[in-house]
Amino acid sequence: MSTRNKLRKIREDRLISKMELARLAGVSPATIERIERGEACRIETMRKIILSLGYSLADKEIVFPS
Repeated sequence: MSTRNKLRKIREDRLISKMELARLAGVSPATIERIERGEACRIETMRKIILSLGYSLADKEIVFPS
């Protein structure tokens, strides 16, 4: 797991596939894969993922810690 974000752990804990999260967030499965590997992503993409996981934007640090 990347030290830059906790996306994979949160996704797996919720039993959501990469494909399903990508669909919910409106991004490609490849984007989810890249983010889980720790590559950077745009703020808008982070926002979509945070909201699709049911968090508020104030909870950004849960998924993408600084």
